[in-house]
Amino acid sequence: MPTYDYVCEACDHQFELFQSIKASPKRKCPECSRVKLRRLIGPGAAIVFKGSGFYKTDYRSESYKKAAAAEKKIASDTAGKSKDKKKAEK
Repeated sequence: MPTYDYVCEACDHQFELFQSIKASPKRKCPECSRVKLRRLIGPGAAIVFKGSGFYKTDYRSESYKKAAAAEKKIASDTAGKSKDKKKAEK
């Protein structure tokens, strides 16, 4: 549900309100009870992620995880062989 900003033109009370997109704008101020409430135009409908973090790899498929593990193993084997080769050259 989106958050809408409201301001009362009578008492200048400002607040945020969680509302359904289909809900009609509120008109009555909760502070002064006058019908002078106006919904403000916000910065746009953006997705805001809050929390410790979201990563593109959080929801990878099992086949992707298996392929990535195999690729990592091949890379580590190749790195180990190149180290052995350098030791042999010395």
